Amino acid sequence: MSRQFDVAIIGGGVIGSAVARELSRYKLSICVLEKELDVCNGVSGHNTGLLHSGILHKAGTLRTECCKEGNAEFERVAEELDVPFRRCGKFIVAFGEEEKKRLVSFYHRGIENEIPGITMLTGEELREKEPNAKGDHAIYIPSAGILCPFTYTIALAENAAMNGVTYLFGSEVTGLAYKEKNYEIRTDQGILMARWIVNCAGLYAYKFSAMLGFGEYKPDRVKGEYLILDKHVGSELSRPIYPTPNEYGAFDVHVTPTIDGNILVGPTIENIGSGIDYDATEGMIRHLGEKGKELFSYTKREYYIRNYAGVFPSLKNPESDEELDFQIQTKESIPCAVNVVGINSPGLTSALPIARRVAEKIKEREKPAVNRAYDPKRKGIVRFGAQSEEGKRRLIEEDADYGEIYCRCECVTKAEIKQAMHNILGVSTVSGIKYRTRATMGRCQGGYCETRIASLLQEELGKDKKEIVLNKKDAYMFTGEVKPYEEA
Repeated sequence: MSRQFDVAIIGGGVIGSAVARELSRYKLSICVLEKELDVCNGVSGHNTGLLHSGILHKAGTLRTECCKEGNAEFERVAEELDVPFRRCGKFIVAFGEEEKKRLVSFYHRGIENEIPGITMLTGEELREKEPNAKGDHAIYIPSAGILCPFTYTIALAENAAMNGVTYLFGSEVTGLAYKEKNYEIRTDQGILMARWIVNCAGLYAYKFSAMLGFGEYKPDRVKGEYLILDKHVGSELSRPIYPTPNEYGAFDVHVTPTIDGNILVGPTIENIGSGIDYDATEGMIRHLGEKGKELFSYTKREYYIRNYAGVFPSLKNPESDEELDFQIQTKESIPCAVNVVGINSPGLTSALPIARRVAEKIKEREKPAVNRAYDPKRKGIVRFGAQSEEGKRRLIEEDADYGEIYCRCECVTKAEIKQAMHNILGVSTVSGIKYRTRATMGRCQGGYCETRIASLLQEELGKDKKEIVLNKKDAYMFTGEVKPYEEA
């Protein structure tokens, strides 16, 4: 017997999880189908973590409208979901007169887009605000901010699950067919039924757009590589620094402090067509170092601790080759389906505004009853390392596992690791623990704590060591013994 839902959402990234949370306000049975073993393993987990202001794109577009809406409400959202957030502002800087002309043009776009508080600065005024920034001229945009994309996506998903949404991980959708007022959804884990489909599949949204009948989209993708700088230099930069966009409106490498105290340098921009390529390369490390140093003087090799790559969808108009606006589509000829495609930057900022628009399209047809038990609040894991000495003592008194440090670099305790393992979504990968606690994210990148996490996964969840995976199916941490085990 197939499982039956009112709504099936394909994709558990920030958009899919925002839609799930928004729809959980109503009396609907909802599932999220995610082919990976956790949320945030795709586009949502490989970005800069910036709360955008709405200056980047033209006035009147859905992209700009959703971005501004998401920006304005984020203090409330962050408080509801217990997501660390800082509205620090950001700079866009220019070197020389040619770049200054483009910067002034961008400033006027900000005025047209009604971005609050934007200001033109001289180089001297820039350095008064940000001593280690470089640039001859700058725009200051006070409404921009920083957050962790992992924490935010996880918080949306956990809050959705608290309100009754079912997450089905490791469930790749392989086929869709509309039969007797229901969609038959074939996955590699079996078949289920749903009256509504919402396509939030990110990099793979084009596939389901075609399956549903919304049209063929070419999967034109962009790869971006990043460097992560050590927390030792995190205090040297308080706001993101962006270069002036080029003549085509594209940004080059920028430098961004993270909410957790590191510095991100990147991304690069590389068009990779229809491929998926997460390789991080030596050539791009050098490029990032050179470009980062032009903006921020502490971009030095001794502070590099990791590099990684993200892949982002790009939807082009086949006639003009221009990037299309965000697409939230319904059609009279396609029953009970919402197609969400072409969502890239500023998708993180725009997630909940997009979700509300998806919900409105379903409400137009469904008129669902309000879920009066809906609770918008979610409480995150208490960070031991962020507490005062008195706070730490109190936590240890309440739970002795707070007295055992598992990750020395990030000061993450056994108690925090255990809370992450028993989260409402049921995630049990090493990366799932990493993104909930920051264990393995420090200077040693898991050299000290990764094996301890794997051991605790076995102990807490009853897993065999050969079942422990890093992040994906078949990404096994252990495949056999290094040497025979001998009893002492």
